[in-house]
Amino acid sequence: MDYLHWDEKIITYFSDKTVTEMYDRGYVFTRIGKGVMHQTRSVRIDLSKFELSSENRRVLKKMNGGAVSENISLQSTEVPIKNYTWQLGMDAKYFYDTKFRPGIMSAQKIKEMLTDPIKSNFNQLLVYSNSPSGVAKESQELGYCIAHVNSSLIHYSYPFYHIDMSPKDMGLGMMTLAIEWAKAQGMKYVYLGSLQRPTDTYKLQFAGLEWFDGGKDGSQTWSNDLEKVKNILMKK
Repeated sequence: MDYLHWDEKIITYFSDKTVTEMYDRGYVFTRIGKGVMHQTRSVRIDLSKFELSSENRRVLKKMNGGAVSENISLQSTEVPIKNYTWQLGMDAKYFYDTKFRPGIMSAQKIKEMLTDPIKSNFNQLLVYSNSPSGVAKESQELGYCIAHVNSSLIHYSYPFYHIDMSPKDMGLGMMTLAIEWAKAQGMKYVYLGSLQRPTDTYKLQFAGLEWFDGGKDGSQTWSNDLEKVKNILMKK
């Protein structure tokens, strides 16, 4: 799959300040290699302007089966993770093969991103687990997202979940929980990847959303004009 980008830079200094400034200029970390960043039609949420909408609440309710007894919670684990198992990589590969197309993500690449800090740009694994009621029921890990996190931002990068076990709207619900979590942590922005295909319009439903406009005239700004970007995506 080809990914939209206008420029590529490789950074060698990874302070929060350096990374945050690069993201503010429309660059995002990639899985290509350590320090490799692409400038793209990045999309982010200004958390000072974010509040759950009625639609966001509906998604969370459906993800939780419409009942408080099956709440799904989010925890963050530092990368490289301990006790990595091959099953995690295979689960991710199955998800991307099924939801997108075969070959788009390998189990080896997932292992690299989660276990090899020399090659990986990502430093957190978000883990989503259900919390069923009842003494005999144990919580299960249903979904994950590989992310880059610092004191002011989170780049929600590579989500995957157990398709056969997860409730409806799991993917969008995971994203919504991550946004809530980031706001609770006092972060400034949540980055949700890029806008490059018509199917990416689902990202536009969050309050406080803005997108990086490369501009044909060379201008590069953050815009909250959602109709403009919808028109751009619909022409793809």
